[in-house]
Amino acid sequence: MNYRMLSPLLIAVALVGCEMMPTAHIEAPNANSELPTECNEEIPTLVESTCLVDAWVAFGLASQRGNREWRDEMLERVDSPTAQARLNRAVLLAWGTERQWNQAAELLREDIHAAPSDLQPLLRYWLNEVEGRRGMSERLERSESQRRAASEENAALSEKLEALTDIEQSINLRQLSP
Repeated sequence: MNYRMLSPLLIAVALVGCEMMPTAHIEAPNANSELPTECNEEIPTLVESTCLVDAWVAFGLASQRGNREWRDEMLERVDSPTAQARLNRAVLLAWGTERQWNQAAELLREDIHAAPSDLQPLLRYWLNEVEGRRGMSERLERSESQRRAASEENAALSEKLEALTDIEQSINLRQLSP
């Protein structure tokens, strides 16, 4: 049997077979019609749904990527005393200025218990991440302060060394003079 002729024939049969298959079940379902309304919100809720964690992750990424104006606008939209709004604010503040990190950590610590159990690990991760950034910032500030102090001490020691060198030269000149 000639295998060179058999290969193209098998490929042709396979392609024709695919054309003959019914396509009714292959149509893509409308994704938005099957998802709860919470999945399509710009600001995530605490309502338990299949997309709860995904919605919060998307919100966190949007906050991280968003600029200051976007975060300020969103902060105005979530200005409410509810646990949900406070957690939304915490996520927004976590990507703000260093001063806002303290407030973000405080809000996360206070309201993490109000979140559904599926969401709490993500919120704890964000809390740990914000506290880690705060800790690094504090260490950087201490290190910079120590560097400045060492630089000032170095400058003072240099002045003293120059003064001692001048005194030594003066003494040496006196000893050389008759």
